[in-house]
Amino acid sequence: MGKFALLIGISEYAEGLPALPAATQDILAIQRVLDDPSLGNFDEVQVLPNPTRDQMATTIEVWLAARQSEDLVVLFFSGHGVKDDRRDLYFASGNTRKIDNKLMRSTALAARELQGFLRDSRPRQQIVILDCCFSGAFGELIARDDGEIELEAQLAAEGRVVMTSTSAVDYAFEDKTSELSVYTRYLVEGIEKGTADLDGDGFITVDELHKFASRKVRETAPAMVPDMIMLQGQGHDIRLTKAPQDRPELRYRKEVEKRSRNGSINIIGRRLLQSLQRDCRLSDEAAAAIEAEVLKPFRDYQHKLNEYREVLADCLQGGAALDRYHLIDLKDYQKELGLKDSDVRPIQQDLVGRALVLESVTAPTLATSSAASVQQYLTFSFETVRVNEEGKVIETIPGTANVFTEDLGNGITLGMVRIPGGKFLMGAAKGEDGASDDKYLLTTEFWIGAAKGEAGASKDEYPQHKVTVPEFWMGRHAVTQAQWQAVAALSKVERDLVGDPAHFEGAQRPVEQVSWDEAMEFCQRLSKKSQWAYRLPSEAQWEYACRAGTTTPFYFGPTMTTDLANYDGKSTYGKAAKGNYRKQTTDVGSFKPNSFGLYDVHGNVWEWCLDGWHDSYKRAPTNGSGWKSSDERKVLRGGSWDNQPTSCRAANRNWSTCVVRNYGIGFRVIAIAPRT
Repeated sequence: MGKFALLIGISEYAEGLPALPAATQDILAIQRVLDDPSLGNFDEVQVLPNPTRDQMATTIEVWLAARQSEDLVVLFFSGHGVKDDRRDLYFASGNTRKIDNKLMRSTALAARELQGFLRDSRPRQQIVILDCCFSGAFGELIARDDGEIELEAQLAAEGRVVMTSTSAVDYAFEDKTSELSVYTRYLVEGIEKGTADLDGDGFITVDELHKFASRKVRETAPAMVPDMIMLQGQGHDIRLTKAPQDRPELRYRKEVEKRSRNGSINIIGRRLLQSLQRDCRLSDEAAAAIEAEVLKPFRDYQHKLNEYREVLADCLQGGAALDRYHLIDLKDYQKELGLKDSDVRPIQQDLVGRALVLESVTAPTLATSSAASVQQYLTFSFETVRVNEEGKVIETIPGTANVFTEDLGNGITLGMVRIPGGKFLMGAAKGEDGASDDKYLLTTEFWIGAAKGEAGASKDEYPQHKVTVPEFWMGRHAVTQAQWQAVAALSKVERDLVGDPAHFEGAQRPVEQVSWDEAMEFCQRLSKKSQWAYRLPSEAQWEYACRAGTTTPFYFGPTMTTDLANYDGKSTYGKAAKGNYRKQTTDVGSFKPNSFGLYDVHGNVWEWCLDGWHDSYKRAPTNGSGWKSSDERKVLRGGSWDNQPTSCRAANRNWSTCVVRNYGIGFRVIAIAPRT
């Protein structure tokens, strides 16, 4: 078995793409650690700085053709990533060109072409590392284009691991204070310092390196979200390099990494470090230098927060109001600092007393006819909550979302919330019955299908699989009786609708006792009236929207209480206490929404989905579309007022036939895009 690496770095570009000085430095740094006999001990490390498109393609193909099946190959790329008008990914070369902001495909290397080179090569162990953005540029900030790139579909394969510096909808940053790109800096540090050897066995696996670099990147540049793509979990345990051993500096550094939390070391941790410093015979200067290096990412992050606070405070001096232009500039400055909305929101709350949002967002419709106009999407604010294992609220989190309203006539409207596109691994996350803090982090990666050991999971929730969901719009809550009556009064498309079918009457209560067929008729009538196309959500869209970036059984945490949702409170989930059993529906919006701004996705009424029923997720779609079948059984999600909390989990699935009416079943609608 041989170990071979090809490192490509492109710093110099034709007009239209800014220079990336760090890219060619990145490949030299990676070469250093892979060539080192005590670390990578690679048989051959080839560097390719600033190639043209043809040079890059030819070199990769020839290099792979010379490799054998037992070889380990590492292909590293640092430079610009761009996409064409079909959202296919390309790697920019030194002669890549754009004309009228449109990529000239013949001047860049397509990801699908690279996939072909890798697929046709013999090595069974392939590692691809991409330290690049997925779009053009904004100053020193390398920004994204609008729209998702399906990176997994374009590069994933069995036996191949793809590591990326940031996801397809995020940003990649150059560090002004370092010669290297942020991601590459921590790849090198993890290997060279040995800090990526997380289990201390003397070797650094692909998975360990990814975890270490990801953590350090997020400390330095929170807006970057490194990713690792594998098929069927294969490849994560590949041993990439050795880790330096028995060096006093390394022992001390690992202990500092272990004892530092939120950029500081507590009294007990300090005593432990002082004892280790004596054992390692390190001088105070050497120990201080190691600590400063370890704590630097967090301190840099704090410095960025302080800069943002100072700028916002300066804007508010003398009681000045922030107009739209201030908010636009402030948002650009936030991006320049590499901070997420969740990073700056506490500062805004402290200085202004509320989250700062643009009151409206202007977005063109997809229509091109004269009837099409510019659609105004308003922004609304809300609060969501996070709970602990006992169901007690431990955090209240402000949120915002874009919304438009469909006028149904007679003062009745239908509120639709924008659901941003993303990837997710559908279903409950591993250990969902627990409550560790990292389960509350918002992410664009989730599993569909329950993980082993999830309390209440059934066999139809398996296997877990990754799904890419494009942007769509979803009803803020289930269709109400008032909304149903307004649409039921419209002209018939295929079948008659009863104007007041609900068992529990109330204009703002969800409509129930409507079949899947009748819900489809509702969507057809509404689509005929509107410029938007309405339908039921696919099962993947429903779960993606329900979770809103969380991985716990419920969007508010590891358990639920009747203060959070309407269900059979005589039953419990996890460590929560019993609560009320209301024995009926409640008005929509009676409880806190999730972070997408959606209400009542747990309990109140089951919600019809577009999909036909399947007994498992085997061969399920991975693009967010509905999984149609001729089966009369249709999917239900979310649980109801009459169900135990297990049935209200985000991953739980149920079904009924398309003609069934029940006073525990309702629905909500989605809208894809304006029509001509």
